[in-house]
Amino acid sequence: MDLQDLLNQDNESTVPGQKESPLKSLEADLRFYSDSIREVAVEIMLEGISACPIFVAHQHEVKLGEPILDKNELNTSWSVNASTLEEFVEKGIIHQNKKDRFEKSYKNAHEFMCLFVIVPEGANFVFYPYK
Repeated sequence: MDLQDLLNQDNESTVPGQKESPLKSLEADLRFYSDSIREVAVEIMLEGISACPIFVAHQHEVKLGEPILDKNELNTSWSVNASTLEEFVEKGIIHQNKKDRFEKSYKNAHEFMCLFVIVPEGANFVFYPYK
């Protein structure tokens, strides 16, 4: 799934009283964070920690991965933690029997960041291209 799939992209005016999707601010932050996230992804792969880095994008505190970009320090809307496929399997977010399927759908980590986006309505995986 791509970030565009989660955003409201039908250029119609917003319904009065309807809040704008928080994912619009995520897209802006990802453009700002892109180089830093790519650097961490490459480091995770080069050090042999994981072939599948996963970045957790959140607006509230989460206990998953290691914090790398803090929205309060950077004056942005989203914080990002660095994690791995292995941690997601270990914590049961990705079930062991679904690991192979996930790896097959995982996009090239040199071209796309794999994000686990957490919003109040739930969470989902998104692949977003580096700038």
